[in-house]
Amino acid sequence: MTQSPAASSNAKPLHIDDITVVDNSKLKKAVTAAALGNAMEWFDFGVYGFVAATLGKVFFPDASPAVQTIAALGTFSVPFLVRPLGGVFFGLMGDKFGRQKVLSITIIIMAISTFLIGLIPSYLSIGLWAPILLLLCKLAQGFSVGGEYTGAAVFVAEYAPDRQRGFLGSWLDFGSIAGFVLGAGLVVLLQTSLTEANFLEWGWRIPFLIAGPLGVLGLYLRHAAEETPAFIEQLEKMEQEDRAALQERPTVSFREIFSKYRKALLICIGMVLVTNITYYMLLTYMPTYLSSSLGYAEEHGVFIIVVVMIGMLFVQPVVGFVSDKIGRKPFLLAGSLGLFLFAIPAFHFIGSDSNVQIFLGLLILAVLLNCLTGVMASTLPALFPTRLRYSALAASFNIAIIVAGLTPTVAAWLVERTDNLMVPAYYLMFASVIGLITALFLPETANRPLRGDTPTASNRKEAKELLQQAYDHIEQSVQDVEEAIAKAEEDLEALKQKRQRLVDRHPELD
Repeated sequence: MTQSPAASSNAKPLHIDDITVVDNSKLKKAVTAAALGNAMEWFDFGVYGFVAATLGKVFFPDASPAVQTIAALGTFSVPFLVRPLGGVFFGLMGDKFGRQKVLSITIIIMAISTFLIGLIPSYLSIGLWAPILLLLCKLAQGFSVGGEYTGAAVFVAEYAPDRQRGFLGSWLDFGSIAGFVLGAGLVVLLQTSLTEANFLEWGWRIPFLIAGPLGVLGLYLRHAAEETPAFIEQLEKMEQEDRAALQERPTVSFREIFSKYRKALLICIGMVLVTNITYYMLLTYMPTYLSSSLGYAEEHGVFIIVVVMIGMLFVQPVVGFVSDKIGRKPFLLAGSLGLFLFAIPAFHFIGSDSNVQIFLGLLILAVLLNCLTGVMASTLPALFPTRLRYSALAASFNIAIIVAGLTPTVAAWLVERTDNLMVPAYYLMFASVIGLITALFLPETANRPLRGDTPTASNRKEAKELLQQAYDHIEQSVQDVEEAIAKAEEDLEALKQKRQRLVDRHPELD
């Protein structure tokens, strides 16, 4: 006989009213607000990577060209050391006071610090204070970014219906790529329309100053978005369990996170490593690699990468959409395996004198990167329960980012030390091994509720379908258990009969 959904546990039976039906207008606001903030974050990172050689001349004029580049990229990488601090701080705040409030704060800090970079005088004007101020601004960015991407991923994931989480989550990294395209396109426009002297003197500042109005727009959108249904439900659940809990708000213990969710933390770290090492290698280091290591004109290398990134914009939501149909694991496996097999051929193409081959090499890396970024924002939040999702994700994500964020600096240093232009390919192959191992242990999360949450639907009809699926799954599980019990009873009866036959033949054994 079959049992009802709650017959085998003390849990409250799942009813249609327990399934969250998301308001479509609120969902669009949430995705737009999260994606725009992420676009602004990566607009800065994209601009910084594309003008790194110029920044080296402005802030480290006494060094050799190679050292200038490494120093500028080093200033880019150092803030990643404070990202875990920002992740812990904003993660705790997000789990305690809500995702929407924290995301409004992070975008303010990001906008102000990026804007200020455009105002810093050169080394020739104020000496050592110039690189110091640059570093301080980058540290402020690193602290705010520690809670930015993870908060935005949690925000979108908790709003998204279960059957669309991959597609909607993919727009978060669509914003990242769009930010890169906007930043890179602006740099190309300035470099081609200004003389080299004018760009060096004041032109490089324009992209950073644009962060001011972008930040105001992002803040407006995030302030207009409402708190996620999952977080509100968590507060209501705590209020029902303990009236005092609403005043105390949710509390998070990192000891609990690292003891109970160790596997999820390691999966998150592995996925972030392979994705972001590839991300920074292609979108931050590659312009410097093309100009400083291969000798191409800066605007030439940037233009090719901009074209590749525009192509990535079209692929990104397709990967997210398909992942809702076939799962997240196939894309993580494909992206990681592809990097291992094609990193060396891709860099051989990039090192050629043919624009077509350079484009082909970059395109290979871009498509493989799409396989990873297309599923990351939907996969990572599903690894942790609501009450500690922001904190756990921010902690593990930013631990991995410390390593991934060093990619441009380490790659530039290794190429300089070894004089081997294939070192970045080996670097990507190493990252791909981490991705393959992670994929083997990654639980499939597509078309399932977030961990510990009730299902989320886009409309009432879908909610009824999800409810029926939940009942069918439980009934199938009960049937499987009953069949296993019946099989065990048959085996036990067979053992009893065998024992009796032995006793009949050998009475002394009884």
